[in-house]
Amino acid sequence: MLPEVTATRYVTPLREGGSLPGLVEADDLGTYVMKFTGAGQGRKTLVAEVLCGRLAQRLGLRVPELVRTWLDPVIGLSEPDEEVQELLKASGGLNLGMDFLPGSLGFDPLAYQVDPEEAGRVVWFDALVNNVDRSWRNPNMLVWHGDLWLIDHGATLIFHHNWPTAQAAAERPYDASDHALAPFAPLVEEAATALAPRVTQDLLAECAAEIPDEWLVDEPGFADPDEVRAAYAEVLESRARTIHERITLGEPSKDGPSQAPGWLTGKGGDAK
Repeated sequence: MLPEVTATRYVTPLREGGSLPGLVEADDLGTYVMKFTGAGQGRKTLVAEVLCGRLAQRLGLRVPELVRTWLDPVIGLSEPDEEVQELLKASGGLNLGMDFLPGSLGFDPLAYQVDPEEAGRVVWFDALVNNVDRSWRNPNMLVWHGDLWLIDHGATLIFHHNWPTAQAAAERPYDASDHALAPFAPLVEEAATALAPRVTQDLLAECAAEIPDEWLVDEPGFADPDEVRAAYAEVLESRARTIHERITLGEPSKDGPSQAPGWLTGKGGDAK
């Protein structure tokens, strides 16, 4: 189970995307980037963060440590921003924190070089979980102590917004042409050879077991949280076998809009 902390002070909002994460201090004296159940995308964003974050870590990719974070909305009473106050009021109880990496820098492909092997592993992983939001427009990567770290996996596993289509999702291609690491000649085939055999039912079950029951209860079409966990594992195991055959690395778009859905960007629209 993920470590558990209690938020003791709300420091500041991080105004990126539509989820409005915030920086908080906790009772273990740690500082965390917190994502809230009361945000527009709801608990499924947190489910994606846990499952993808833990899976990435188990596959050797760098992701900040995750913690279960308890929130008493009273800590937001002194927050002057009404939007933040409403978010905290709506998020009492269990939320998710990610270890804050002090001094980290946003990934810049002009300033930081990524070797083709590491680029291939990240692109392959993003294809596996169908990450629609690690493009050059919004890399969602940090450089910390000279290493590349992956953050923000809320825009993955989009099939869980429409479970009847989940099996079909396992066969969907992945266009990595606009991926932030596409310019580094990612070795996708080599990544698949190294990583795909490790994405087993046992590994996926271990990662899914860390998703709190509270975020899986009452999912339409499922009897209990364990059935939902098994459904995630089934889709991802199936997708891992052959997704490398359906990754496209073509010419990047020049100035087109983000392909991220409206529910992610905060610009409206429904998940399909």
